[in-house]
Amino acid sequence: MDRTRLTGALLMALCGLQALLFLTGAARRSYAALALPVGLLVAVVSTLGFWVGWTLVSMEDDLSGLEYEAEPLTPE
Repeated sequence: MDRTRLTGALLMALCGLQALLFLTGAARRSYAALALPVGLLVAVVSTLGFWVGWTLVSMEDDLSGLEYEAEPLTPE
């Protein structure tokens, strides 16, 4: 099994385990089992949003080197 498939299999196993633990905690009415994944999801989404914003703010303008031609290109 190559590395990519092994990583995918491990990811699927971890997701299945997480879902099983979540359902077990919800069945026992442990509200920490509900609050922790939701809090983690909010943290991940906020971090991704901040990262995208930071990337957009710190990106250099690459359009300054482009020149536009006034006449359309004709096929040769």
